[in-house]
Amino acid sequence: MTMAPIVRKLALTIHLLLSVGWIGAVIAYMVLGVLAVTSDDAETIRAAWIAMERIGWSAIVPLAIGSLVTGIAMSLGTAWGLFRHYWVMISFALTIFCVAILLLHMPTVSAIAQMTRVSTPSRDGHGGDLLHSSLGLVSLLVITLLNVYKPQGLTPYGWRQQRRKRMAANS
Repeated sequence: MTMAPIVRKLALTIHLLLSVGWIGAVIAYMVLGVLAVTSDDAETIRAAWIAMERIGWSAIVPLAIGSLVTGIAMSLGTAWGLFRHYWVMISFALTIFCVAILLLHMPTVSAIAQMTRVSTPSRDGHGGDLLHSSLGLVSLLVITLLNVYKPQGLTPYGWRQQRRKRMAANS
């Protein structure tokens, strides 16, 4: 089942907006993370963690889930398919991994933000959050590169599908 051209372009536009928004929100989160681990001012650290929690739950999580859902729709509604090309499968697997890690990590961010609300925050011990968000950003950039360059390589399923189409066309 393939989408009509107008539907495909609309779905692609929505998918691109969600995906680019996800990357932008992660960058904003990282800027706040740098502030949280480099500042000596308790109020700045508190504000950074509270803002990171808000950006995480209000922007990053919805954009990530939206990007995943529209990516699946795009793969199933176009000739690319979800399991025909290695680059699509790798993009899908990386996206699932990023969303899963994000959903597992956000409760920790909320706990740290809550802790900064009730006690004097410190920049110590939270550098791992920067590593986490940096690896997430690198993963999103890899996904972007795969989706732009679309490296060659059909999966065995893709080869079978292609062979079936050729045989049907020759019949």
